[in-house]
Amino acid sequence: MKENRAKLIGAARKAFAASGFAAASMDDLTAQVGLTRGALYHSFGDKKGLLAAVVAQVDGEMAARAHEAAATAANSWEMLLAEGEAYIGMALDPEVRRIVLLDGPAFLGDPSRWPSQNACLSMTKHAVADLIAEGVMRPVDIEAASRLLSGTAFNAALWVAASDEPHNVLPKAIEAFRLMAEGFLARRG
Repeated sequence: MKENRAKLIGAARKAFAASGFAAASMDDLTAQVGLTRGALYHSFGDKKGLLAAVVAQVDGEMAARAHEAAATAANSWEMLLAEGEAYIGMALDPEVRRIVLLDGPAFLGDPSRWPSQNACLSMTKHAVADLIAEGVMRPVDIEAASRLLSGTAFNAALWVAASDEPHNVLPKAIEAFRLMAEGFLARRG
């Protein structure tokens, strides 16, 4: 069962990245891995369930890559910003662009309801709580600040992904993300 599930996710990931969710044929996909549509329905319920599993996998990898990108940051504030900036930058990756940023919201709806996005939000909440406790960030509602920071990064990535000139839009999105985030900094002086 786990093996079939992994085969289907792998094949779907390739198909969705290459042709998009709507154009991907479930008959071709299942035949490619030697399974039937019944196996797909048994494991995922339907094609959208399979997309949700693929989005969760890719989005989880994005979170891990963003965390890795932030590992060398000078402090916890720069780490938070680096994670957001890395997440936005992944909009240039064709697989991320197609699966998570274009097809995910179009077919799965509101990303704030995706389990993978809520896992990212949970990590942001911990970082924000620590930054507030350290006096780096203003005392603000942790949930509100975390949702706004996460949502800003996600929406910036959506903008980059949907742009006809993503390489030109990316630096603008990152600059605006950083400026917005800096509004949470405690004023020192």
